[in-house]
Amino acid sequence: MKFTKMHGCGNDYVYVNCFEETIDDPAAVSRFVSDRHFGIGSDGMILIHPSDKADFRMAMYNLDGSEGSMCGNGIRCVAKFVYDHGLTDQTRITVETKAGIKTLDLKVKDGLVEEVTVDMGAPILEPERIPVKSPANMVAVIDEPIQVDGEEYRITCVSMGNPHAVVFVEDTENLDLAAIGPKFENHEMFPDRVNTEFVHVIDRNTVSMRVWERGSGETLACGTGTCACVYACILNKLTEDDVLVHLLGGDLKIRYDRERHTMIMTGPATTVFEGEIDI
Repeated sequence: MKFTKMHGCGNDYVYVNCFEETIDDPAAVSRFVSDRHFGIGSDGMILIHPSDKADFRMAMYNLDGSEGSMCGNGIRCVAKFVYDHGLTDQTRITVETKAGIKTLDLKVKDGLVEEVTVDMGAPILEPERIPVKSPANMVAVIDEPIQVDGEEYRITCVSMGNPHAVVFVEDTENLDLAAIGPKFENHEMFPDRVNTEFVHVIDRNTVSMRVWERGSGETLACGTGTCACVYACILNKLTEDDVLVHLLGGDLKIRYDRERHTMIMTGPATTVFEGEIDI
């Protein structure tokens, strides 16, 4: 199987061109190639397919083989892959995901994509659509208490096509994410598990964030998570609509377009190496 290892802010995936390759058991292959000791090493695998609804279709699989619905860092690298490999010559493309069709604008330098802006779509607050268990009359989970491992936290829940719980903290650096992350991910409030963002607000236009992704654990960045984070900041009146998010793997620029009620993400896409592996 031919592959390309790529990352967006350190959120790394193995990319496969399924115009040419056929993967019979993607869940098993993702578990194998993602292993950082016995495989290639990544947060998961992303397959790039033809689409009858958009220019391309992406299918993403997590470290544990579970299928994800959307990955913001991953979709930027899809754009770089298809342009750099000559599958398109357009600088605006559409990509079909399990969370809908996304529009991407490509910034090209010396014939290669270096930055991608993605219309990530509308943030969703309805508890049943996230999903998150809440009282029947609750229309949104904003700054609500939750008991996790004997401690009370306050969460704001947002879906960007996948479920997120945003927690505001005073310090992200010393957080024991390996201990608390799985407790949030598998909490009974979240029927489909949840991605959890721990956010420190620096000023009205800057935050820092660490993320625990369902199925993958702590990652260096999460595109949908940064969008959920910024929207949660706005809902809690903590930031303006344009926010720079500092992640362990780099920075993402997020803008909330109020007129269209959509989140706009801009960030880098990087190719690490290409190769072949027996599967």
